Amino acid sequence: MTVDALRRDRPGREELGRVLMGSGALSSDWAPTFAAVDRALFLPDLMWPYDMTTRASVPADRREDPDAWYAAADSDVPIVTQWDDGAHRGRGPGELATSSSSMPSVVYALLQDLDVAEGMRVLDVGTGTGETAGALTHRLGPGRVTTVEVDGTVSASARERLCRHGLYPEVVVGDGSEGHADSAPYDRVLATVGIRRVPPAWIGQTRSGGVILAPWGTSYGNGDAMVRLEVEGEVATGSFIRSVEFMKLRAQRDPAAAHGDYLSAGPLAGAERSTTPLTEAEFVTGRFTDLPFVLGLRVPRCRQAVAEKRDGARPVWFYGLTDMSWACVMFRDGERHASVWQSGPRRLWDEVSDAYRWWADRGSPDVSRFGLTVEKEKQYAWLDGPGHERWPVHHSLDQV
Repeated sequence: MTVDALRRDRPGREELGRVLMGSGALSSDWAPTFAAVDRALFLPDLMWPYDMTTRASVPADRREDPDAWYAAADSDVPIVTQWDDGAHRGRGPGELATSSSSMPSVVYALLQDLDVAEGMRVLDVGTGTGETAGALTHRLGPGRVTTVEVDGTVSASARERLCRHGLYPEVVVGDGSEGHADSAPYDRVLATVGIRRVPPAWIGQTRSGGVILAPWGTSYGNGDAMVRLEVEGEVATGSFIRSVEFMKLRAQRDPAAAHGDYLSAGPLAGAERSTTPLTEAEFVTGRFTDLPFVLGLRVPRCRQAVAEKRDGARPVWFYGLTDMSWACVMFRDGERHASVWQSGPRRLWDEVSDAYRWWADRGSPDVSRFGLTVEKEKQYAWLDGPGHERWPVHHSLDQV
């Protein structure tokens, strides 16, 4: 794609800018950057925008249907630009989305949260299409932004598009969890990939008083919450801002939890049985809600899987990620108590239901009342301030 070939005068892009301004996602100080750094320039000819109605990624090819392609580019939707770490070929979606263009409302909300000022140096982790690095470079100027991407092909494409747009951040191929020491120290670190633990290198490469902004989550589910950490020496601490969902840093992807392996290790017939008074409406709250994130904070090394509802019944499964423990709660319409099965060294449903009661007893706090403190290689979550209630949080890959 070339600058000359790109349609510049697009009503859809103008409308997107108005929508972002009206929602507050795009602030007035970032409006000139939005106008100058066109998302469409950073998108490949074949891409997969997410259809919010069907909840599926659908192909959009600029060569075959440019109107549909531009409509997607100018919409506030996430767009997948790579599947399966680049191994996928063909028009249809792949198995695992591994690079994307984030929703414009998310991108510009993050840039506001980052709170950059003239003269600052920024590390951008997860180059992806290059749009975020381009926006930061437009705002801060040359020599101020370093962007790191683990995938060499993705990085090369982003570099080419940035150069075509007259934007020249330092583009580095490498493991984003290691940062980029050669250009440190940084005033800001922005990650647009989900993490499960804050890499020590980010703290070490950030000035005291600097900020790390990243989507942080647990193994419990795919959801994250943006955390804004202030760095002082070897410690970083700060509050969660809002629920989000990002593709995960490749170095911190969780191991697969194969359902059949768990049931082979502990068959359903031999599981411990009980019931729970918790209802489906209380427990199955959906994506981007507070409860799954809080349960992940309180129940370590556990993954939840909510199945589709069929014939009035919905099973919710829980898998231990360091042993073969599992649990299942079956919610059925019209039944007062849900059935529970548990197997293995851990009683996962007991842990989850205890965490639910802990959350309810404290008034069902939302994610903004929680925060994170990172001390060397240890992480602690807390509620209502680091000096209030605090407990360690563990990633599935941490040593047990």
